[in-house]
Amino acid sequence: MASRRQVRKGPFTYLLRLAVVTYLVLLVAWPVVLVVTHTFEGGTATLTGIFSDPDLVAALELSAYAAVIATAINTLFGVVVSLLLVRYEFPGKRIMSALIDLPLSVSPIVVGLALVLVYAGRDGWFGPTLEGWGFQIIFATPGIILATAFVSLPLVIREVVPVLQEIGTEQEQAASSLGASGWQTFWRITLPSIKWAVVYGVVLTLARSLGEFGAVKIVSGNFSGETRTTTLAVEEKYLNFDQQGAYALSFLLASVSVLSIIIVFGLRARGARVNETRSHSGAPVAELAPSEGRTS
Repeated sequence: MASRRQVRKGPFTYLLRLAVVTYLVLLVAWPVVLVVTHTFEGGTATLTGIFSDPDLVAALELSAYAAVIATAINTLFGVVVSLLLVRYEFPGKRIMSALIDLPLSVSPIVVGLALVLVYAGRDGWFGPTLEGWGFQIIFATPGIILATAFVSLPLVIREVVPVLQEIGTEQEQAASSLGASGWQTFWRITLPSIKWAVVYGVVLTLARSLGEFGAVKIVSGNFSGETRTTTLAVEEKYLNFDQQGAYALSFLLASVSVLSIIIVFGLRARGARVNETRSHSGAPVAELAPSEGRTS
């Protein structure tokens, strides 16, 4: 303990902290603060004016719709894939794990172009078949959802996998030995143990989905009032020298992400206090164990 105190009080430690704080301020805090200050520079007229413009309202609704659908898809897919990667052994497991990280390493522009090559019109692999069935993917809402889901694919998985690895399988095996079905074991043991990891993954996925630009720009067609998302509207306003409007739209997108993070931290703190109260009151450890897995 004494050595830890000495390390914390060393000059190198303070210098390192200063460097980290400075880096975060310059890279994150300062730009966000500037967006906020420029948004309200002339009052709230620009911000409220967004909701009186039908095209901008349509862009906000489309972004929210695509983000929610993509988040729901990736949450379900992420939990299933996480269980598959941690609880089972199968050929190609490492390759599958590497492919999951592909969206983080590939440019969103490349993602959008790949989706166009696969699903667009007469030249796409599946385009003619889908259009023959009456489905249009590219330059329509389904293409935006596909692009959004692709770029945010790994976020839930990379939050849930470490937690599943840490909690192990002892409780699940005990539940199975007592006659619980696979669904009962997942619902009562596994899911409570990974719930905060899932919540964090959902928040990250939602924030990433709302802010997606490159892939959506390629597949949407950017038709005003139809396939123009909020991020595309920000670009259009900035290029048309309406910087105040661009700042206001950016502020709305950032506000949703920040608010989601604040809510999650508040709920987690409340849950931690409840668990602490139960443990002090003498509640059985077995009753608390499912909700005490690591969440980061």
